Amino acid sequence: MTNEYQIRVLPEVAAQQERLKHFLADEYGLRFQNITSLRILKRSIDARQRTIFVNLKVRVYVNELPTDDEYQHVDYPDVSDRPQVIVVGAGPGGLFAALRLIELGVRPVVLERGKDVHERKKDLAAIGRTQQVDGESNYCFGEGGAGAYSDGKLYTRSKKRGNIEKILNVFCQHGASTAILADAHPHIGTDRLPKVIEAMRNTIIRCGGEVHFQTKMTRLILEGNKVVGVEAESKNTQLSSPVAHEFKGPVILATGHSARDVYRYLAESNIEIEAKGIAVGVRLEHPSHLIDQIQYHRREGRGRWLPAAEYSFVTQVNGRGVYSFCMCPGGFVIPAATGPEQIVVNGMSPANRGTQWSNSGMVVEVRPEDVLTSELRTENSELRGMISSVNDKLLSEASNHTSQFSNLKSQLKVLAFQEQLERDCWLQGNRQQTAPSQRMADFVNGRLSSDLPKSSYAPGLIASPLHFWMPKFISSRLKDGFLAFGRQAHGFLTNEAVMIGVETRTSSPVRIVRQNETLQHVRLQGLFPCGEGAGYAGGIVSAGVDGERCAEMCAAYLNGI
Repeated sequence: MTNEYQIRVLPEVAAQQERLKHFLADEYGLRFQNITSLRILKRSIDARQRTIFVNLKVRVYVNELPTDDEYQHVDYPDVSDRPQVIVVGAGPGGLFAALRLIELGVRPVVLERGKDVHERKKDLAAIGRTQQVDGESNYCFGEGGAGAYSDGKLYTRSKKRGNIEKILNVFCQHGASTAILADAHPHIGTDRLPKVIEAMRNTIIRCGGEVHFQTKMTRLILEGNKVVGVEAESKNTQLSSPVAHEFKGPVILATGHSARDVYRYLAESNIEIEAKGIAVGVRLEHPSHLIDQIQYHRREGRGRWLPAAEYSFVTQVNGRGVYSFCMCPGGFVIPAATGPEQIVVNGMSPANRGTQWSNSGMVVEVRPEDVLTSELRTENSELRGMISSVNDKLLSEASNHTSQFSNLKSQLKVLAFQEQLERDCWLQGNRQQTAPSQRMADFVNGRLSSDLPKSSYAPGLIASPLHFWMPKFISSRLKDGFLAFGRQAHGFLTNEAVMIGVETRTSSPVRIVRQNETLQHVRLQGLFPCGEGAGYAGGIVSAGVDGERCAEMCAAYLNGI
């Protein structure tokens, strides 16, 4: 016999199966010795009051054992001799598109500009040691995309049409913990996700697909208004120059939100794209015990039975949203630049969320109309004037870089704003990956921090007046947002927290325009812009959902439907 129950228990009961069995036996008149197994179907924490409870949906097996797996399997057939589709990018959009193509009897050929998920790890470790970023192998480029080594959070508010449960089940089939099916905010962990990604790649290859690493798309192959393949260059360790290739078939373009060369190629080729809003700010890092104390309303913090606490803040300041983004309890702040002369930060957490820090993006909504060329040029001239009083050489370098801005197409104006802010941050960081930083209360009060707290950010921090050099329409809204969040959560606005600049890669600054019905490009047949890089997703799960949808539309296109 099996029954399902909705229960509300203390954290120590939820964490210990024997105590949970006793609770269920007492609550529902069951015999403890007859409860042969339990399965947690849903789990969430209610920390709104001083007494904290865990809400559970539990399936109880009485005098029998489960006969099925905790997740639903997907059958992946051999597609070796089937028509092929080119998938550009091996992030979540591309990987889930490839797996869905196999389900539908289509052969995926995946092209990834970066390295495989294990080789990539060596280049990430080198950033803190050498202060240098490999432009093709970093926290954004490589197998698994931006999510592989920046957390693996699977929570989404996306309302897009698609099966979120399917995405989670596919992750479980490839080695993720089945806890992600139950948790309200599922999370794999940056230490475990690489093995899951590798298993997904092995499924693609085992079923007859191809995966090519260090192979970068250089252009689309067009026949009239139809995309029939891509040209690409691959690195060969035995040759000094890249090797050119052609790959034929319809194209799912899932390049991720940082493939700026792709956006420029599309703009130069008059392939329809448009500027899209983003969010910009900083990565804010607190001691994790302080966040635990604030969120769990008790001096001892999380204690033995609770996980590192999360938070979520949002407010409106002068017509723009200010909010926390990608909160990483018990995590690290990481350098997420994709090229020289950039500083970009992001966050990640291991599976146990066990570090002494908790961090989150703290960002301000930026719309395309906020970064009109003339407005940005005026604001930047004021910024340059302030910087010049400190260092005339910095002024000269920054002005030379900014002079190119007015020549850019309007579709790339948000991208250009993003780039400019990242370079300003790099200049403030001594032209290395050392990140300009400021204590939180000092920022709000307009003071330079005389010292900085210990941080998880491996390349190191340097004290900098973020309130002084960041664009005023960003810094003023951040200040008011912090004041509002401090009123909502006593102790949150503190000099124990450090702001680390800058967080700019919250989403793509460009949308590749596509049809609503077929998901194809608005003009080019056979081109399916996909996922976060195309401007249609925001995170691992929504990118996976969009990847599956693009695969379905691409398979229908191949079949002439």
